[in-house]
Amino acid sequence: MSADDFDKAVAAKVPEHYQPIVARLRELMREGAPEAEEVTLYGSPGSPAWKGAKGLAVISVSKTHLTFAFDRGAEFTDAHGLLDGAGKKTRHVKIKSLDTMDEEAIRDYIAQAAALDKE
Repeated sequence: MSADDFDKAVAAKVPEHYQPIVARLRELMREGAPEAEEVTLYGSPGSPAWKGAKGLAVISVSKTHLTFAFDRGAEFTDAHGLLDGAGKKTRHVKIKSLDTMDEEAIRDYIAQAAALDKE
């Protein structure tokens, strides 16, 4: 997989109005998890995602928001109270716009994902 595959997945699956959010998430992932590889998951063109030793995070899109899901999010400390989900592993943040995205929380969640990936 390559950043080119990631770019193709973003172009194919992410509506134009959400693409600035994806661009910012890419920057935050490069800062907080620089060793993570941009990949795609779940078919072709797939969903944009990041992988370290294991999966870190994946982006999915709905009509009303973009979802940034963390593979081991159930293990996070959620001081920001933004994580949704009830499964055994994954938790996600719903992002509706770049203006309302809580970057401090996203940075914290990325840091926790990267730390768990190193265990």
